[in-house]
Amino acid sequence: IASFEAIDLPLITKTASTGKPLIISTGMADLGEIKDAIDAARNAGATDIIVLHCVSGYPAPIGDCNLATIPDLSKRFAVATGLSDHTKGVTVPIAAVAQGAVMIEKHVTLRRSDGGPDAAFSIEPKELKFLVDGVQTAWEAIGQPHYDRKESEKGNVIFRRSLYIVRDIAAGEKFTYSNVRSIRPGHGLLPKHLPNVIGRRAKRNLKRGEPLEFSMIQEN
Repeated sequence: IASFEAIDLPLITKTASTGKPLIISTGMADLGEIKDAIDAARNAGATDIIVLHCVSGYPAPIGDCNLATIPDLSKRFAVATGLSDHTKGVTVPIAAVAQGAVMIEKHVTLRRSDGGPDAAFSIEPKELKFLVDGVQTAWEAIGQPHYDRKESEKGNVIFRRSLYIVRDIAAGEKFTYSNVRSIRPGHGLLPKHLPNVIGRRAKRNLKRGEPLEFSMIQEN
């Protein structure tokens, strides 16, 4: 259902009654009209619906895109969402994927120089390849909320700061800010332990350059 037909509820009803998946573009439609179109499709039996956020400007100004509408549509109507794009280039549709778009519609031409009503905002085959690659990259990059250390990061932990002995310390001597510092690499205690280490005493003789461990500190 193209944007210009999104308000044709009898058409949507007839189309939805076939049981086929339905794509509805929303250019020029306000929130109420979008709801009417989705309700008409569902009331006629449609279960597989994708709603494409769309700005029916030709070409569409970047500032009119409001890609935040994509996840909002999905949340409001519990539908899969995408983008019917009329901007120049491929940046906006790639960004749309990062907003949750699962489908991208883009005009393609063999040569913009051939002219035509949509030539100005159509992309050529090389740009289409760039778009496909960019969309795939964006999709892979989204992932899920994740706060554990990534496999690719593990080898770089040594570049974090940690606590080191920076002057020789005799057994029983106190740790001070002059003999313990937070430096690289990351083989010693985390820097957050420094305030609790200062003033405590060494369990054994410690050499400059040793990473500090709890085993080197006397019990209080």
